Amino acid sequence: MSREQFGLIASVSMALGGMIGGGIYAVLGVVTQVAGAATWFAFVLAGVVAACAAYAYLVLNDLTEHNGGSVTFVQSFTGNTTLAGMTGWTLLVGYVGSIAMYAFAFAEFTITLPGVPEHAAGVPLRPVVSVAVVALFVGLNTLGARATGSAENVLVALKVGILVVFGVAGLAYAYSLSSQPVEFGVTRLRSFGPVMAAGVSFVAFQGWQLLFYDQESIDDPAETIKKAVAIAIPVAVAIYILVAVATFNLVPQAVQQQPHTALTTAASRIAGAGGFATLGGLVLSLSALFSTGSAINATLFSSSYFAKGLLSADLLPDRVGDPDADGVPSRTIAVLGVVTAGFSVLGSLEAITNFASVAFLVVFGAMSVLAFRQRTDTEMYAIVPAVGALGTVGFLPLLLYHLFRTERHVFFTVCLLSVLIVAVELLYFEHETLEAEVERFEPDEI
Repeated sequence: MSREQFGLIASVSMALGGMIGGGIYAVLGVVTQVAGAATWFAFVLAGVVAACAAYAYLVLNDLTEHNGGSVTFVQSFTGNTTLAGMTGWTLLVGYVGSIAMYAFAFAEFTITLPGVPEHAAGVPLRPVVSVAVVALFVGLNTLGARATGSAENVLVALKVGILVVFGVAGLAYAYSLSSQPVEFGVTRLRSFGPVMAAGVSFVAFQGWQLLFYDQESIDDPAETIKKAVAIAIPVAVAIYILVAVATFNLVPQAVQQQPHTALTTAASRIAGAGGFATLGGLVLSLSALFSTGSAINATLFSSSYFAKGLLSADLLPDRVGDPDADGVPSRTIAVLGVVTAGFSVLGSLEAITNFASVAFLVVFGAMSVLAFRQRTDTEMYAIVPAVGALGTVGFLPLLLYHLFRTERHVFFTVCLLSVLIVAVELLYFEHETLEAEVERFEPDEI
């Protein structure tokens, strides 16, 4: 039987589901603590830069005859295997960080459900639930479970529908029933806060590039992916704006005090106008569980196939899995699951979110630079990848500066992880060169 061919609707669903599937539930509170009422503008900035990076991917994909992805692009246009491998590893770590972020958010919303305690036998349930949900989807992916294109359409429609209803109802409540005027944070637009927050939120715009790794399953990938990306990113931005404005204006105190689950508090307030506060919070929490769980499954599936591609190109150690296995090697899925579980247990949501954003800023910025360098070899609007490169380059130092000033421990965690990963990458890909250099300085044996 031939593999299912995804059309435009399914491709839009895959891209949109990768962004909205868990991003808004995981990052909204973190971003709002930085940008306040101007959170909507942070999402706009991040969306614009992500769209420019997506254009760069599309340009490079055309030049590589639609057999592309970040690693392929670097290998094709630089011929540097080390850079290609480091790009692949960085992107894979970004995916692991994203899954950990979703698992963290899944657990946070779980313990908001009625009757679910925060501790059991003196043990915090949040890390336990995070590990359990990762283990669940590792098991499902090991068995080969995957949603079809039709199922994904339905799942994404449900997730988007719930968020749109929440946002519209929230704004209607804020305008008609709230005693306070709706706040858009216009005065904060003159500060660097929203720009810094855009860097933090960048991880919420990473799902669209997964389409480039499964082009064999997409009908007419050259045109379909272009249209899907052009639709998915603006729709994601619009939904993020709607939800951000509604949440901040409904529950500004909850955003500051319980940022991870402020959406549930906002939903309870909206439904409370009709006497259904508990039901409203429950529906939103269940939606969050559904969305973050779906995001864990989809990202784990795609990143596992991405890892298999790295194995096939000899860019990952053989111990990670067998590149000749049918489907994704079980060992590969297990390794990704163990690393993800470690991230979700040991890190905070802020640290995981910022670390994943750093990874995607670096890779998307590199692809934008790579596309800009090809401007004389193809017809393109060179200003677009230039904006993508400048945007990511600008976000990164501002993000780190913000962390240094306000969350010093998160700053050092992100920097330490980044240095360790780069060191491991260099040791793996340049070990022969390093060994030769060491031998040069070793004294001759007597």
